[in-house]
Amino acid sequence: MSDHDAHLLRALHDEHAEALYAHALRLVNGDRQRAEDLVQETLLRAWRHPESLDPRRGSVRAWLFTTARNLAIDAWRRRSTRVGEVFTDELPEPPEVVDETERAVEAWTVAEALNRLSPSHRDVLVECFYQGRSVSEAASRLGVPPGTVKSRTHYALRSLRLVLAEMGVTG
Repeated sequence: MSDHDAHLLRALHDEHAEALYAHALRLVNGDRQRAEDLVQETLLRAWRHPESLDPRRGSVRAWLFTTARNLAIDAWRRRSTRVGEVFTDELPEPPEVVDETERAVEAWTVAEALNRLSPSHRDVLVECFYQGRSVSEAASRLGVPPGTVKSRTHYALRSLRLVLAEMGVTG
């Protein structure tokens, strides 16, 4: 680096670094490290392209701010294209331990509640929720119109909620 280059860089830093840092801080939502990196990269670009700093081409500060903004956008785009990368300072939650006993009791409770429903309500819930069929598929299998499947599903869920409440299930 020549003395002229060093002087140019020092002058740019002295005159614009504080305002550029404040601008960069806003661009990166207060992340000080990323803001410092952004200022450094912006000043490096200015040093590499001194022709851009010619006052006849416009304001030097405007060029610096625009360059910083473009660099921040480029960095954001790079981060957003990384699939599966998570930015956090917190540790991930440990996986939930599955209690097979609890699941068995829940399955028994739901089966008991379903048995307390009318056959038409039970059938529609089994077709739609347990077999995963669409309304039209369930209607075809049960031999009823799709509208009937919809209304039976509504009333069956309401009845199931009441039966579970009678059994002491809350939530």
